[in-house]
Amino acid sequence: MIRRGIATFTLDTGKCPRWLFERMVKLGRSMVDVIVEEYGPDEFIERVSDPVWFQSLGTVLAFDWNASGLTTILTAALKESIKGREKQLGIFICGGKGKTSLKTPDEIQQWGDYISLPEESITNLVYNSKMSAKVDNSLVQDGYNIYHHAFFFSKNGQWAVVQQGMNTTNSTARRYHWFSKSVKDIVCEPHSGISSDMVKVPCLNITAKESEENRRLSTEIATTSYIELIRDMKILRKHSSNLSKMLAVKHREDETIFLELKDTEFKTHPVINEEFLYNRYLEKILWTVYQIKPEHYEKLVAIAGVGPKTVRALSLVAEVIYGAPASYRDPARYSFAHGGKDGTPYPVDRKTYDQTILFFREVVRKMKIPPIEKEKLLRKLV
Repeated sequence: MIRRGIATFTLDTGKCPRWLFERMVKLGRSMVDVIVEEYGPDEFIERVSDPVWFQSLGTVLAFDWNASGLTTILTAALKESIKGREKQLGIFICGGKGKTSLKTPDEIQQWGDYISLPEESITNLVYNSKMSAKVDNSLVQDGYNIYHHAFFFSKNGQWAVVQQGMNTTNSTARRYHWFSKSVKDIVCEPHSGISSDMVKVPCLNITAKESEENRRLSTEIATTSYIELIRDMKILRKHSSNLSKMLAVKHREDETIFLELKDTEFKTHPVINEEFLYNRYLEKILWTVYQIKPEHYEKLVAIAGVGPKTVRALSLVAEVIYGAPASYRDPARYSFAHGGKDGTPYPVDRKTYDQTILFFREVVRKMKIPPIEKEKLLRKLV
């Protein structure tokens, strides 16, 4: 079973050498050709959505296994490797790092028009691209700000998202993966199978199943009475110093642990801080939400201007004033790759490990490259 979710890496500096990038493009072109020919474009999209497979691909193509640059460079190399052959392969890659990520909707529209996708399908792809970025920036408040967003889709409409966030405090990056078939509810645990080198507590996780009542109540209080909502906000402002002393962190359904927070931790806490409680722009956004009156939480999040502060404010009111707790567990569930040899945080999944190696061995053997190159790649899989 393919694993999808999050992987955490250290931030690296500098640029990828031109010779290395060109080599990755060349090998990537040959590898993509084999995968599409043998398994089809939809299989490639599904494979990309697996953080373990994606990481393995970057390693096979010669990049550092644990560098944050693997995400950005590998995405760029794959995009370059299929350039001019997108329609033939049935694969399209949009977006990338920094300002390039902002072009994703336009690129999706252009490719959709080029292959004559129905306008409804194009609109849906653009929506999922925007929402995946918004969810990982606003609903999973883990301290990582998205700076890389790549949207992969096939001619058949299957799509995957590979995006990466940066945490400048601990100098790490975290990668988020999405796959169309695994997303049952875009605001409720859209990532299935998550890997990470570190977890962060507390981490406001509105996508968790246990945050369902918090999501429902957030929508209700934002659309029922603006005056009452602002009244509740004033109550929180008045008692913000007390809120900073203690935060209920629900780890399991049958146990609530109270986590003591020092004042210094409170000032940078992702869930509660005075700055967002006194934000005038926040009240303006809440008024907009009240006027629009979204039918459910997904529509609320989709409103322009609704971001992390709006989500935090509504979540806090729902929890503290109305008793609907949100989840503060980091969605990261196991460490990078296939597990730890000491069984921490879970035993090595040998079956998945072996399947990944066998898959790449088979692909490498079928690649149209010199035997010496094949041997070098196969050595990396030993």
